[in-house]
Amino acid sequence: MSDATQTLTVVIPLRVKPRGGRKTMVTPGVLALERRQDITLIKAVARAFRWRRMLESGRFGTINELAAAEKINSSYVSRVLRLTLLAPYIVEAILDGRQPEGMTVAVLLEPFPVGWREQIEARFHRL
Repeated sequence: MSDATQTLTVVIPLRVKPRGGRKTMVTPGVLALERRQDITLIKAVARAFRWRRMLESGRFGTINELAAAEKINSSYVSRVLRLTLLAPYIVEAILDGRQPEGMTVAVLLEPFPVGWREQIEARFHRL
């Protein structure tokens, strides 16, 4: 064997992918095996249901009162509250990390059909 220095190069293909407000490195094939829970999406859905409970319980009489108490814009509260109208299948998919790739809070807050079947067909057919 030669005393000359030998170099071994190992190539591992990686992708940098935003997840829940941070960037993670993803290797090919790993995404299918791991849960892709997006904490930002989960927090948005949880916040929507929490706010709905606050309104239904009478803790706040209006969205404006709730927004003032949370110190955020009432328009944002209204858009987030719409997430309580998502099909249960979609909410479960988000909580389990099975949401479609590219699903973000901004995408989720865009207008969507009221019917659960239409929601899945329109936007969530990749679940």
